[in-house]
Amino acid sequence: MALTEVFTGAHGTFTLAGENTPEGADAKAVVDTFAIQTVGRLSDVKVRVDTALKEFYEVGRRHPVSLSPGDIAISGTVGRAYVNGALLFLLLGRGATPTATPEPYVQPTFSITLRLADPARPANSLGLELGGVKFANWSWSLPEDEFVMENLCFKALTVRVVDRDGSGSDAGGGEAPPTNVAFA
Repeated sequence: MALTEVFTGAHGTFTLAGENTPEGADAKAVVDTFAIQTVGRLSDVKVRVDTALKEFYEVGRRHPVSLSPGDIAISGTVGRAYVNGALLFLLLGRGATPTATPEPYVQPTFSITLRLADPARPANSLGLELGGVKFANWSWSLPEDEFVMENLCFKALTVRVVDRDGSGSDAGGGEAPPTNVAFA
């Protein structure tokens, strides 16, 4: 059954976690040091998946006769109304330390979980899990009459949908299993 909830940003959480790789170990060190597992004060979180579909046109036809899947690119942006250097460390890793770190050093790789849940229906949730995430760039603005914001763009290797419909689950608590699609 498809979930039909209507959500706002107030229903969402943005969670970071290091991965089990050398780059993930550096990300875990940053996440643990700054205690940013669940990142707050976010605005304008966007995730984009492009599949680069390619149309094939036969001579004399105005409509394509086939669509071929191309490369998959996963990217997004995050705006954060707080600056403490944690996200800059996740971009540059050891390159952002105040003392000189000899190159080469890895760029931290981590996973992002975006989860939407309505407090009135806690068993239902919608989520995306992004794996192999790296921040591509970071910017910081100090406007005269607005909030100070840091903005980041990221790219990811994988994306998974994790929708949980708790309507059929028992009332004993716990989280409902993710909804699975049975492809033939």
